[in-house]
Amino acid sequence: MRILLSKPGASANQLIKTLFSDSVSYSCAEVDLVANQIAEFLSGSDIRFSLDIACLNICTKFQQKVLLAEHGIPRGSVSTYQRIAGYLGVANGARAVGTALAKNPFPILIPCHRAIRTDGTLGGYQGGLEMKRTLLEMEGIRFDKHGQVATKNFFY
Repeated sequence: MRILLSKPGASANQLIKTLFSDSVSYSCAEVDLVANQIAEFLSGSDIRFSLDIACLNICTKFQQKVLLAEHGIPRGSVSTYQRIAGYLGVANGARAVGTALAKNPFPILIPCHRAIRTDGTLGGYQGGLEMKRTLLEMEGIRFDKHGQVATKNFFY
C-alpha cells in the first residue's frame, strides 16, 4: 500500500494513472478501514494510525527509522528535522531526515507534516506547503505573522 496526496494541478487519480498506468480500481476491508480513518482524521478527529498495513520494507533502513520516529510525534506537536536526526543519533543529519520524509510513501499515516525546519518555517511537503500548514493548523499548531510555527510543543 502507498498513499498519494493530490497537489495543486494534479489530483490523486492523475498521480495514480501516471505512476501505475495499468492499475485497476479495487479495495478491501483493510484499505477501506484506513481510508475511513484518514477521512475522520481530515475531519478533525484525533486518529493514531496503526502501521500494520504499511509495508515499511519498501524503504531503506534509515528511512524506516526516520518514519518510525516521525510516527511517534503526537498530534498538536512538531519536531524539527535536526531534532529527529539527534534522536536517531545522526549528528548533522537534518538534510538526510528531510530527504527520507520527502519520500514518505505513507503520508498522513506517518505524519511527516509534523516535521519543520529549525528556524520554525515549514520546510517541504509532498502535498505542498499550503496543505502542510492546513494540517498543522487543524491539529492546533499556530503560526506567527511571519509564517513561522509559534509553539513550544517540540517533540524529541
